[in-house]
Amino acid sequence: MFLNAIVSDFKACMENDPAARGFWGAVEVIFTYAGFHAIILHRLAHFLHAKLHIPFIPRLISQFSRFLTGIEIHPGAQIGQGFFIDHGMGVVIGETTVIGDDCVLFQGVTLGGTGKETGKRHPTLGNNVMVSAGAKVLGNITLGDNVKIGAQSVVLKDVPSDCTVVGVPGQIVIREGQKVVKKKGVDLDHIHLPDPIMEKISLIMKELESVHQDIKKHHPDSK
Repeated sequence: MFLNAIVSDFKACMENDPAARGFWGAVEVIFTYAGFHAIILHRLAHFLHAKLHIPFIPRLISQFSRFLTGIEIHPGAQIGQGFFIDHGMGVVIGETTVIGDDCVLFQGVTLGGTGKETGKRHPTLGNNVMVSAGAKVLGNITLGDNVKIGAQSVVLKDVPSDCTVVGVPGQIVIREGQKVVKKKGVDLDHIHLPDPIMEKISLIMKELESVHQDIKKHHPDSK
């Protein structure tokens, strides 16, 4: 099971990173990809923590991984297969986080808590979820399958499957019925996303222009 998960993580690196091509790309993944190193060390730490209930050592491994990769994953976090962290510096994954299969995180992502809650206090991610650079997903909330979180978004509430979320606080801008992910794997396009704030500003500007035209129509001498 451990080796199968590592193999699936390696395949995820090759499939999701266009820089990893061919034989030498595979060599680079194995020897230079911090995200791949972090997930290997995490799977070891999680096995010792969750299966063997060994104290201290799993946390020591996670701290070593943090020092080595810049990625902090608590040994208690449950992570599915095919997990890919692109670049990864500054990624933080909390103790009670649950992540499904074929998920992708970018640098600066936080899957964290919101205070001193006890029990389940970190997010649950479904399958094929992508969280873009700098996004924060906080608290005991659930992101459904095929969810995409835009860069720098802050998500504090549950998100249904097949949705795209952007903004602070996060707002759903694409729902089921529109294309969210490609047929296989995660849709890695985290640039071409709607901007709800600019859309609202545009509506306000149009409304002001309409009011201005009405004023000119009824009061021709007004400026």
